[in-house]
Amino acid sequence: MKIKVKGIYKHYKGDYYIVEDVAYNSENEERMVVYRALYGDNKLWVRSEKMFFDIVNKNNQKYRFELQDIKSKHQ
Repeated sequence: MKIKVKGIYKHYKGDYYIVEDVAYNSENEERMVVYRALYGDNKLWVRSEKMFFDIVNKNNQKYRFELQDIKSKHQ
């Protein structure tokens, strides 16, 4: 799966996040997803891309995070 920077993703537990960017671990160059909570104090988080797309099969979601298809009201 490919990360969509600035895409809105839903966590399988129900909260929403925006992917801010992709970064690389300085020790092993592993791709890391940098994402911000769209609730509360809008914490910034980082998780390996592999873990971001872990298969969980919970709460009607296959993956830990799933990209949302949010349409503009002005389309």
